[in-house]
Parts: sequence; C-alpha cells; structure tokens
Amino acid sequence: MDLSFRGEFIQKVDAKGRMSIPAAYRHVLQDGDPAYPANAARMVILYGPHLKNCLHAYTIDAMAEIERDIKALPRGSDQRKWASRLILGKSMEAEVDRDGRIILPKERREQIGLEGEALMIAMGDYFEIWNKATYEAEDEAEMLDYLEKQDKNFDPLTLLDGAGG
Repeated sequence: MDLSFRGEFIQKVDAKGRMSIPAAYRHVLQDGDPAYPANAARMVILYGPHLKNCLHAYTIDAMAEIERDIKALPRGSDQRKWASRLILGKSMEAEVDRDGRIILPKERREQIGLEGEALMIAMGDYFEIWNKATYEAEDEAEMLDYLEKQDKNFDPLTLLDGAGG
C-alpha cells in the first residue's frame, strides 16, 4: 500500500521535546518503513538551513528514494555535494515510541521556535512541523495572499492540469 500524508494536526510539545504523531500519520510512517512491525516505526526529519521556519518529516522509504536520486548525480559535482550536505547531512532519524510520540532534540525545536504547540501539515509524501503561531502568522498569510490573486472561481484542482500524464 502506498499511503500519503493528509490533513493538519495540532499537537502539544512538552519540555523534553516529546510530541505525539497523529495516528493517521503513524499509519503512513509504518507503511513506509520496511523494518516495521519488527521494530518501531521510524521517520527521517530534515532540518537544513533552507527550511527557515519548519521541519520536514519523511518516511524511511521516501528518504531512501531521495538518497537514490542523490547517488545518481555525478560524483564530484556541485549538485551532488550540495544535495548531500543540505539533505543527507541535515537530517536525522526519529523513532515513534509505543505511545506514538517522537522526541525532537532541543536544537531542532530552537531552530523553528517550537514550544507549546506544534502544527503538522501534510504535503503528500512528507509532512511539515511548524510552531503553530509561526505557521498562522506566516504561511496562512501567504496562502491568503495567493488566493486573493486568483480568479473568484479559482479551484485548486486546476493546479494539477497536465500533471501525471
């Protein structure tokens, strides 16, 4: 089965950086981890400097696909060097514990100002982790600005015209 992340969720983050992963997301993480159910579901969190206010969370399988793409780049090329540094070098594996939680290290929480509440928003093959207040202030404003520029009958499905074939 090839599940996608869908929806958005708000989760509490405690002082130790523990936060619950929504059940719907855990199912996708489990489906995308070849070692599950022998081991706890794992995920890869991307935290590079190009991700200004959020973290990206991928399944093990999705990150393996990205790694294959990086390895396919010419050895010694700037493209491979920067893709490796910004993606492989700025990522970490996290394990979902038996209570459905992960622990985000202090450095990752500080990078995005995460305390109190996290907002997780689906992006299909990955999900983003935001400080809820930052997301509401920045991303929602950007979305409203984008929508205001569209025709009054705008349908987001039109963005898919010509995609996939």
